[in-house]
Amino acid sequence: MWQAFRNGTVYDLRAGDTAVDDPHGRHPWGPERTVRARIVAWLLLDGPPALAGRVSSLKLTGVRIADTLDLAGGTILPYVELKGCRFEKEVLLPEARFTTLRLVNCSVPRLEAARVHTEGDLHLPRCRFQGGVRLTDAHIGTDLLLNQAVVHRDRRGRSITADGMTVGQDLQAEMLESYGEMSLRSATVGVSLSLRGARLDNPYTRLALNAPQLTVERTLYLTPAAVGNPLLTSGTTPARGTRVQYFECRGGVRLDDGRFGDAVDLDRARFFLDDDQELSLRRVQTPELRFLGDRPEHGKVIMSGARTVNLVDRWASWPGLGNLHMGGFAYENLVPQDAFPLARRLAWVAAATAEYNPEPYERLASVLRACGEDEDAREVLLAKQRRRRETLPLAAKLWGYAQDWTVAYGYRPGRAAVWMAVLWAASSVAFSHASHPPVDKGGHPAWNPALLALDLLLPVIDLGQAGEWRLSKGWQWVSAAMILLGWTLATTVAAGATRLLRRG
Repeated sequence: MWQAFRNGTVYDLRAGDTAVDDPHGRHPWGPERTVRARIVAWLLLDGPPALAGRVSSLKLTGVRIADTLDLAGGTILPYVELKGCRFEKEVLLPEARFTTLRLVNCSVPRLEAARVHTEGDLHLPRCRFQGGVRLTDAHIGTDLLLNQAVVHRDRRGRSITADGMTVGQDLQAEMLESYGEMSLRSATVGVSLSLRGARLDNPYTRLALNAPQLTVERTLYLTPAAVGNPLLTSGTTPARGTRVQYFECRGGVRLDDGRFGDAVDLDRARFFLDDDQELSLRRVQTPELRFLGDRPEHGKVIMSGARTVNLVDRWASWPGLGNLHMGGFAYENLVPQDAFPLARRLAWVAAATAEYNPEPYERLASVLRACGEDEDAREVLLAKQRRRRETLPLAAKLWGYAQDWTVAYGYRPGRAAVWMAVLWAASSVAFSHASHPPVDKGGHPAWNPALLALDLLLPVIDLGQAGEWRLSKGWQWVSAAMILLGWTLATTVAAGATRLLRRG
């Protein structure tokens, strides 16, 4: 191993039997395959110089490392790559500095690497950690790879603790298996964060993914990964028809106050929540939100205060009544991916407002109007008034029903014009049978019941009939009702015309 270190070559202790060489299997590895952790630390911290024309590096394959590997606070200059190795005890790397560190398909009781610093990559693919991984405030210069890793919880119930971690480029955790809470609070990822095909399972506490204030410069992927040969898709979303492993999360997800430079992609994601758990996207900001996962059967989806430009969604992805909250959710464009007619969109808003809240209706109407869907926007505002009506006292509710039935709260001005025409015709026939002595016997116009009815219905305009005839008994009440109805209907028609002219 000493000579391999100086040569920069691989020190391989595999037996050649796949079952025996499996670092995660139960077959024991004896002293012939064992290296003391103290020797490994000696090589990395104060090893011999490389041979002439060579670069020293530690490359171990199929090695059992006895005792605790403790490199805390050390500066490790050689390249480190361990494949298929079995660690007897935990690996301690807090505040250590590496150029590049690769542990591939290794069995590690626990990785303790708070504030570790790497100039290049930190690769941990296909490793299994029985007691969790701690990367709190770690600084990874380029990529962090956790593809196909299996991580079990520590004593605090966390599988991966990476609060405050900074990754210079990509964080790939495709087909990761996490049993406990995966914590990425206030972490920063320089390019994309991929959890394609990952399975997060935390039956112990409320959250399986706890990542408030997460910053990802490009895209967060909670999407499927292709299963085949090669097993992973190297950061691409598999095409339709490809055999895939879906992203699955059994436990709550918290992405509150996250910032994502390109998108949050939930294509075909599956969330299995208890009634008290949430998929929380409070105050998330992203140019595009692809809400295309399977509908959660239980739990809540919280979109309150989130902001996006493009909302790409489908009807089958949103939860039902009482399980969706989106007060203050701002979006500018709707990009539905399946049949999502206005009736379903209104049901979507209603599901998000267990108690009446005008803001979601007004937001939807504003977006539809900006897209040129004026008629749909009016339908949304009409639905808002109908929803508001249910919160009013009985008298106001009855008045609301009257407004809805007659003029649709002013959002269908054509209906008001029809009512005016019907009232005009009916009152013209009625007034033709009314007693009508003139107010001034000397100078009055000819009696015209149609003009009288129109004069009463049209406010402001004087057709010279209403003040010329003395109506008595019940006809006075009829004329008063005509005046009131005329003011109401004319105001509605004027308001509708104003809306049309403003949009024009």
